[in-house]
Amino acid sequence: MGRKRLQEPADGRPTVHTVAARAGVSIASASRVLNGIGGSPETIRKVRAAAAEVGYVPNAIARSLQSQRTGLVALAVEDIGNPVYVEMMRAIESVVASSGRQLLVHATGGRIDNETALLRRLANRYVDGMIVSPIRVTDDHLTALVDSPVPVVVVGQLGADAAVDNVRTDSRQGVALAVDHLIASGRRRIGFVNGPLDTVPGTARDAGFRAALARHDIRLDEDLIEVGDFQYAAGRAATERLLARADPDALVCANDLIAVGALHALLAAGRPVPQDVAVVGMDDTELARMMFPQLSSVSLGSAERGRRAAELLLQRIADPTLPPRREQVPPSLAIRASSGTPLPAPRPAAPPTTHPTSEGVTS
Repeated sequence: MGRKRLQEPADGRPTVHTVAARAGVSIASASRVLNGIGGSPETIRKVRAAAAEVGYVPNAIARSLQSQRTGLVALAVEDIGNPVYVEMMRAIESVVASSGRQLLVHATGGRIDNETALLRRLANRYVDGMIVSPIRVTDDHLTALVDSPVPVVVVGQLGADAAVDNVRTDSRQGVALAVDHLIASGRRRIGFVNGPLDTVPGTARDAGFRAALARHDIRLDEDLIEVGDFQYAAGRAATERLLARADPDALVCANDLIAVGALHALLAAGRPVPQDVAVVGMDDTELARMMFPQLSSVSLGSAERGRRAAELLLQRIADPTLPPRREQVPPSLAIRASSGTPLPAPRPAAPPTTHPTSEGVTS
């Protein structure tokens, strides 16, 4: 008697039913073996052999629906090309991988509608959780975060009453570290090249710069402040606009991409760094160490913030009943060649020129 004809699904792929019929065991027995639960040695042998014979491939999607786990975690950032997000992503991926999960990365372009739409799509449960680092936070953001059907951790500033796990730093303090260092080096005409003021980091860093100058009793000169975007080209263009109307002896830049643009603008203008103009960036990314001169920069702990956010997310996935948690990563300043040389001391006045007289004495 020939083998029983196997019933295939509409798409022709073998199923658990196919494997069970080929192995001559019950569907329940085949399912236990294929899901790694076990069975008798003989049943395991038969099921594995049958699965190999018919080319059975486990349906990961079906398994994830049963377990309510996808094995995926998402990260949403403004720009995946920005070195600060690259460092954050590496740290997150390392923690996520240690849990047996994979990381999916989304670039939002900093657009509010992109970020809120992404948060609302979590209702489809295509990931186990998400880490998001928005540069703008609106009421729509907060609503989407609170209503998310899967755990979400925010890297960045949130209001004190936001019921969401949050890892943050202090940009205001970071800018103060840069200003304090420049003033200690003898700089007084300190300029600031910032990103958009309608963003969370742009607002915080502007406030930090103004407060730091006031603390040192240095009058704020609005001509020494320029706003662009958190990108290289915008940073260079903003620095060129500032140099066209003012004469700084130092620049604080709101991130390292802006600072690299500033370095190139100063080079093109014939303003040597740091002898004429000192430069300090923010984020302390790999770019800071790759530049010539190497760039002084304020570290905001991007890798550490990413690591902590990933750990909070995994804890939240394991126990959704945990209360909202908030962690702070303090900034620190790395001083390098772009600001490490103080201004040269004023040269002493030259002695009066002497000329011999006809009587052999000087005049």
